[in-house]
Formats: sequence, structure tokens, C-alpha cells
Amino acid sequence: MKVKVFDSQGKLVGPVESPKVVKSDDEWQRQLTPTQFRIARGKGTERAFCGTLLDNKRQGVYCCVCCALPLFASAGKFDSGTGWPSFFRPVAEENVITEHDSGHGMERTEILCARCDCHLGHVFEDGPAPSGLRYCVNSESLTFTDEADLARLADPAAGGV
Repeated sequence: MKVKVFDSQGKLVGPVESPKVVKSDDEWQRQLTPTQFRIARGKGTERAFCGTLLDNKRQGVYCCVCCALPLFASAGKFDSGTGWPSFFRPVAEENVITEHDSGHGMERTEILCARCDCHLGHVFEDGPAPSGLRYCVNSESLTFTDEADLARLADPAAGGV
């Protein structure tokens, strides 16, 4: 699969080849907290207005809690008033995939990490310009890295760029 990652200078590069991350439920449970596992691997949802990243105003990048793939940047975040961190675009189109979700009596579009299939949330067509999209994401599915620390996210797939 091809995704965009950060290099050792903290620059987003790619797309580069990256292997799919596949682990057993037992391995994910050892890596994640019970709440992270319920949401990220079990397709759960955190309660509105309770997520730790909802009110985060710092500049940086939001990555997958499971595999650390960069997913969203603070430059694409906006206050949707819905109670979940919301973004109008991913950091790279390749890094987020979608699937049809007809669970809970609703028809929605689920968003997942392209590298490990972590459940992120859902995307809706009621966001701001320029995309008109609202990527509604669970805080428990993300980690945050400050802009000054992006080189720490250097991915071996970046090939030392």
C-alpha cells in the first residue's frame, strides 16, 4: 500500500510503500487501553464533548493510535459543534479509507486508518469549504504530536528522505 509519512526532517513525504499492519485482538489489547481498544478496534464511539483532543488548539499532527500513521493536521481542524474533533480534510488522501456503515439503523461512511484499519469515526458532507466534508473523529483513535516534534514521527518507509 502507498501512504504519506514524515521523514527525519519532519516533512510529509510520499506516497511511499508501507506494509499493512495486522495484529490479533490479543496483541491490540496489550498495546491499547480498554477504551482505545473498544473504539479503535471495536468500532465504538466516545461520548460527545468528552474526548481529550476536542479542544486541542496546538499546531501539529494527529496520528493513528494503533500504528502512528499521520492522519490529520491541525490546519484542517475546525470546531463543528458536534462534540468530536472535526477536520475538513485528512493530511493525505491515501492515509484514510472509507467504508459503508449501516450499523445502528443509520447509513453513514466510516473512516479508517489505511495502514491498520483502525476505526476513526465517520465522514459527513456538511463540513466547511474548501472540501465541504466533516471528518468526525474519536479522540481515543488518535495521538497528537506538536509541530516542533514532527521529526519524531519519522517513518522507516520514508527511506531516509
